Amino acid sequence: MKRRHHAFLRTAAAAAMLLAGGCALAQEAEPRAYTNAPIGINFLIAGYARSEGGVAFDPSVPLTNAKLTTDAAILAYGRVLEIGGQSAKFNVVLPYASLKGTAEFAGKPAAREVSGYGDPKLSLAVNFLGAPALSPREFAGYRQYLVVGGSVQVSLPTGQYDHDKLVNIGTNRWSVTPGLGLSKALGPWALELAANATFYGDNTDFFGGKRREQEPIYSMQGHLIYNFAAGIWAALTATHYGGGRTTLDGVRGNDLQQNSRIGATLALPVDRHNSIKILASSGVYTRTGSDFDTVAIAWQHRWGAGF
Repeated sequence: MKRRHHAFLRTAAAAAMLLAGGCALAQEAEPRAYTNAPIGINFLIAGYARSEGGVAFDPSVPLTNAKLTTDAAILAYGRVLEIGGQSAKFNVVLPYASLKGTAEFAGKPAAREVSGYGDPKLSLAVNFLGAPALSPREFAGYRQYLVVGGSVQVSLPTGQYDHDKLVNIGTNRWSVTPGLGLSKALGPWALELAANATFYGDNTDFFGGKRREQEPIYSMQGHLIYNFAAGIWAALTATHYGGGRTTLDGVRGNDLQQNSRIGATLALPVDRHNSIKILASSGVYTRTGSDFDTVAIAWQHRWGAGF
């Protein structure tokens, strides 16, 4: 019975927190985005994150001297699917946030206090290699070697937005983020690398009716993960973002973004159906764009497929 219980915990650990970015604000990275998990399992995630500093839900708004505090609640649902004989993960994330504080934009001070829904996100991650579609019983004997996959995330422009305010929770524009990644297991360790590019639609009603365009933001992220006994795992993360120069009513801005962040994550299974994740991250270099510190906690419940 103890061995069977530990097998379930290993399954839970491998499947834990598969909703990449599910409890993150803009420019956050998520370890274990490209891993295997049993087919047919569902996930429900509820999380809370607090961020302080130059928090910006829309990275096209380069703030300076920002002293903003954001409290965000996240509700997310996900499901593991089979595509082409490999595992895939679909998820939807709905955020709600409260933001208050002061900042400067183009040398002018601004204050803001607002609450509302953020832009919901839909994503699909498909593994191409090394993550065969398995039932929970089959998955208990699975051992990862090398997993290669791709993903796409779509952000819908339905969140809170006031066109006469500079800082909002919603972005009033679409964005699409394709990505590629790999995960290599080395005993209890795992090394993950991922590359993403975010392409933005135009905000045609920016800050009083202006048209704001933004070039893509490109990112690289790396995760060093250690798997402890009984399904506990921890990760160290480094990310770098670049690009995103904006154009306002045809005038190109001098706001090319170059940002680097580091973070840490700890995942703790409670039982075979539930787990808790704690994370923290901080900016280490910012040329232009968001520079903030975040702490977050999330609870995840798993069910389905006889699990």
